[in-house]
Amino acid sequence: MKTNSETGHSKNVANFKDLVNLVSSYGADYNPARASLKIPNLNTIATNAQTSLTSVSVKNTQYNNAVNNRFIAFENLKKLSTRLVNALAVTDAPKQMVDDAKGFNRKLQGQRASAVVKQVNENDPAPVTISASQQSYDLRIQHFRNLITVLESEESYNPNENELKIETLTAKQSELLERNNDVSIAHAIIRNARNARNKTLYEDSNGLVDIALEIKKYVKSAYGANSIEFKQVNAIKFRNIAE
Repeated sequence: MKTNSETGHSKNVANFKDLVNLVSSYGADYNPARASLKIPNLNTIATNAQTSLTSVSVKNTQYNNAVNNRFIAFENLKKLSTRLVNALAVTDAPKQMVDDAKGFNRKLQGQRASAVVKQVNENDPAPVTISASQQSYDLRIQHFRNLITVLESEESYNPNENELKIETLTAKQSELLERNNDVSIAHAIIRNARNARNKTLYEDSNGLVDIALEIKKYVKSAYGANSIEFKQVNAIKFRNIAE
């Protein structure tokens, strides 16, 4: 689903094309002195604007795909973590080591060792506490790595199940790191694409919206405020969209 701002960007570009087509239909009568308002430059702006919209759309899809792939990679991490603790518990590992593993598992599950302080009144300020769940992807990767380190330190930990073996877990951690980094990269790319689009559409003086407003001013001066031509161009709306 497109957001209102995304729809607004597309509408601005579509309206600009309509505006350019309209003033182009005036033929030689449309003859501004400023080069930025001449038809060739307007066509270039329209093309660049459409290219910027397409770029954002493509890169947004790539970002969503990266997020989905990360979700899939992390999806069964909580269940796997619990299995690993249970597998360690049936080895010769001392209780303290099992407790350490349980601690990392608890963090992966997003649980506290102690109860969360509840607010009595919703208007009272929230108590100053450390983040409850520690569920950021970076932290989950770190907790999983710490759990693997505990397992590696116990000589008697040697499960027959492939998915519980140290080499499999190490590969899993690498996958988590890669999927998380993919999202970070994709986020930077889509952010840059949006910045480039916003510059094309909304830059002061040279952006699509400002140029559209200048076109209207020129038509008003050339044809008159009460002319059909000005009424036509003035009916085409544009708006700056802050993001």
